[in-house]
Amino acid sequence: MSQDTRILSSYLTSKIAEFDFDSLYSKTSRIILHVCMWFTFSILLLLSYILAYKLSFFNATILTIRMTSVNMLVFYLFFYVLLPKILSGSKNKIILLLVISLPILLFIWIATTYFFSLIYHALGFEIENGELKNAIKMSADQSFIQAVSVKRMISQAFIVISILSPFFFVKILFEISKLYSKTLKIQNEKASLEIENINIEKNFLKAQLNPHFLFNTLNNLYGLAIKKDPATPEVIVSLSDIMSYTLYESNTEKVSLQKELEFIKNYGELEKMRYPVDKKIQFDLPEESALLGLYIAPLLTFTCIENAFKYGLKNNKEQLIYLTIKVKDHHFYFHLENDVEDFVPTKNFGGIGLSNLQKRLQLLYPNKHELKMEHLQNKFIVNLKIDLATHG
Repeated sequence: MSQDTRILSSYLTSKIAEFDFDSLYSKTSRIILHVCMWFTFSILLLLSYILAYKLSFFNATILTIRMTSVNMLVFYLFFYVLLPKILSGSKNKIILLLVISLPILLFIWIATTYFFSLIYHALGFEIENGELKNAIKMSADQSFIQAVSVKRMISQAFIVISILSPFFFVKILFEISKLYSKTLKIQNEKASLEIENINIEKNFLKAQLNPHFLFNTLNNLYGLAIKKDPATPEVIVSLSDIMSYTLYESNTEKVSLQKELEFIKNYGELEKMRYPVDKKIQFDLPEESALLGLYIAPLLTFTCIENAFKYGLKNNKEQLIYLTIKVKDHHFYFHLENDVEDFVPTKNFGGIGLSNLQKRLQLLYPNKHELKMEHLQNKFIVNLKIDLATHG
């Protein structure tokens, strides 16, 4: 499916979800719509009798009344009496009752038409010329058994179906659209609620992480100040940028990718201060020019990076944290490796943080992301790919 087709499909879906069928289809509007539908059908049928069958206006009118009345009876009997009862049963029962209802409706249509012919014949109405000459008398001269015989029902089935199918099609299409709209609204409301819950979880995590991270950084700053290290002002600025980003700038649904990666870079630099220079901590981030015009959900990968420092750099065999982020063709590629102690089980990694990440990806980037997490013997690897093309 092309991108234009996906955009059109997404647009139509959103419009259907926004459409308020309940307000449109109130009791008054429903009556008006039904009256307009049957009136239009009657006018077209009347013109057909006059132009195609060369009937007088009076004869065309009585036949139009008969046909419209019979169709209305079958239509409302099926959709407002039989169908609600049919749909209340089990799946197999629904199919069985639908199959049974078809010959019943056909029988009612033919029987009602026959009774109209009897009434018209008793009133002295008759078609005097044209293809339908003496049609009322011929119909009335039949017995009821002859009129509703199996042979006649089979011969009339196609005619009845062709006459009723437009009304059934419009009604079914409307009900499907109405049901689809309600389903989309429920899904959207559910998604909004889940996003709200996830944002609460995200803010809760931020409230937990910030004091912990601040405590460690302030200890490092104290050590630098004691040594009168010239890097102290730069560290203070980095810490200020991080706190500003987490407390204020990340409270929107999307942030510029450049801002997000600046936060990751500053966070990594401050974390490195806690470890000796011989530790294998490497952040490979793209140039700013490659990030222009791109946006991403804030703090999306932060849990992964924090977990890398929390669980990494402890293995006796190899201690490492490697982070590589690339941007190509509006796609965001995130690759993170860190060592882990052999005895730490997978279920201990990340906890609510990684669960939060998976939920946010499903809701914010449905069918637009690929996430893979691997816990090897002494290494934990995260690979994430996000299509940022339609998210801004």
